[in-house]
Amino acid sequence: MESVTTRRDFLSLAAAGAALSIVTPGIARAAETEAPTIALPSAFAADHAPKPLGFDPAKLNGLSEKLIRSHWENNYGGSVKALNAVKQKLSVFLEDGNLPAYIYNDLKREHLLRTGSVVLHELYFDNLGGSTAPDPALKNLIASAFGSFATWEKEFRRIGAGLGGGSGWVTLGLNLHTGTLENYWHWDHQYAPTASLPILVLDMYEHSYQMDYGAAAPAYLDAFFKNIQWETVAARLDKALRLLEIARQAG
Repeated sequence: MESVTTRRDFLSLAAAGAALSIVTPGIARAAETEAPTIALPSAFAADHAPKPLGFDPAKLNGLSEKLIRSHWENNYGGSVKALNAVKQKLSVFLEDGNLPAYIYNDLKREHLLRTGSVVLHELYFDNLGGSTAPDPALKNLIASAFGSFATWEKEFRRIGAGLGGGSGWVTLGLNLHTGTLENYWHWDHQYAPTASLPILVLDMYEHSYQMDYGAAAPAYLDAFFKNIQWETVAARLDKALRLLEIARQAG
């Protein structure tokens, strides 16, 4: 699988490497020898901006332009605005020595939720817009973890169907601590497996399909699979595997 590492990819790779150092001894030393030092943005910066769609929403197969634009503008866009508002308050509240810690932590919980929503939505939209089947190399990699590509898809769809009528996410992720490629269930934006990098992300909140399919979540799943941008999935898995190799070399 061939991929081009953009500045955004590099920052994601470096950030994931830093996170991996928490759970894998020695990874920080390995990262220092393989990547230049980068300047990190302020933890309290409230300058998040919506990421434009990378595809024409009028050209998806089975997902209407109206649905996609509403999802992007209202749900994802609303989370971006909320995240900025929360981070503005955090920097102010931190300076208030009389503020009880449990009140500050209420805002930190909202910070966790909104960060998860923004990140997962961006990953979801980025893996839409395709119209071709996954290439054989990607299918073989996924099959090596699940026994067959069909088994992977069966489980991924079943998790999604189980979330129908409610809320949550389904992700295919590579866990950098265990080295496993697995499907994960997320009840909401704050649930994510430790040290796992998302490879394919599916939004199962009703707002992602109700406008087109009502309560027919399985029909939405069919439409989602018709529009997966498999090149993006392959690039994410390639990046995650390179990080996994760094982790293994670091011991």
